[in-house]
Amino acid sequence: MGKILNSSYGVIFGAYWIIYAIVSSFSSVFMLAKGYTNSQIGITLAAANVLAVILQPLVADFADRSKKPDILGVTEIITVCMMIFLIGMFAFGGGTAALCIVFVLLIGFHTVLQPLFNSLAFSLERCGVAINYGIARAAGSLAYSVFVVFFGTLVERRGVNIMPAAGELSCLILIASLIFTGHYFKKAMKANEGRKTDAFKADSGDEEDIDLIRFIRRNRMFFVMNLGIVGLYFSNSVLNFYMAQIVDGVEGSTEDMGRILGVMAFLEIPTMVFFRQLKNRFSCRFLLKVAGIGFTVKIALCRLAGSVIMLYVAHLFQPVSFALFLPGMVYFTDEVMSRGEAVKGQALYTTMITVSTVIASLLGGIILDAAGSKMLTLIATLITAAGAATVICVIDKVKGGKKNV
Repeated sequence: MGKILNSSYGVIFGAYWIIYAIVSSFSSVFMLAKGYTNSQIGITLAAANVLAVILQPLVADFADRSKKPDILGVTEIITVCMMIFLIGMFAFGGGTAALCIVFVLLIGFHTVLQPLFNSLAFSLERCGVAINYGIARAAGSLAYSVFVVFFGTLVERRGVNIMPAAGELSCLILIASLIFTGHYFKKAMKANEGRKTDAFKADSGDEEDIDLIRFIRRNRMFFVMNLGIVGLYFSNSVLNFYMAQIVDGVEGSTEDMGRILGVMAFLEIPTMVFFRQLKNRFSCRFLLKVAGIGFTVKIALCRLAGSVIMLYVAHLFQPVSFALFLPGMVYFTDEVMSRGEAVKGQALYTTMITVSTVIASLLGGIILDAAGSKMLTLIATLITAAGAATVICVIDKVKGGKKNV
């Protein structure tokens, strides 16, 4: 039973990241082909992330409080909504506000799925099924890496109108995997009748009731470090959303873009799979310092790149940048926060990433229209370097909250 549910959970993540490739990674490709400017694309992407910030707590609260539908039911409803929005990519013409709204809704709703899938893992564990989150996340990266390589070629040869059709198919796979998981979850529940029947409910945790101001005062250096993360993550957001323009700047194609994204995602897998072993050998503080340097070197090489080959070389730093940073921040935050502040610490970190994404979306589009991709990667290098320097200088001053309560 455990192996089946772990496999289906991995498929869920695979489908999620394939949809991400279509609606986010290739969003610039689609919108440029439909006549939008880079500035308009940036505003659209920023609005989508702001919508996600608004929706996430509302959906999480709904899933936590509602007896029906449960977490799987909520994710199925969101996926069906996305399928409806994808129809808008067919229906609305290029250059219209309606198509922009479709992308805002698609990206916003898709982003909301991530925390629900995290809650799903805990729900399965509460009914006796041990979920290997690292392996599932690595499966998502693998699915993404294989998909974008072939999808880039397909878009190059067939055009961007293939994108909504691929999105609909991916959503169907996601719904099928959710239904499959629900079926075997019920069997697991019967095999563990001693467990609570509301195992699908999100775990609210044991969070101390303090306001944000008091939290920041008690964790000043942690807050300053998270301000650095806004700068550190800037280049990652730029590469996620504007890779098409960066590749075009070195005379590459959509096919090249897909291959670069594929290599990037594939290189994440070993680090994420073996992160626990790395964490046991090196401290999270050290690993996050390495990630800061990795982010800076990667975007700097993108700035210096004069060919597609050099962009490949730049992304060889993915294992020591994003792949270290993502799990590293989760574990580090858990280490330094007291039990009552752990949720707020994780929320602050994810909020700073969202802030960075919104800023990168807006500025990225404006800079591209005004000065081109080389100027964008130069500014991204400077901002990322400043963020990395902040993190490296401050992280050792962050005190372990567990010792102070």
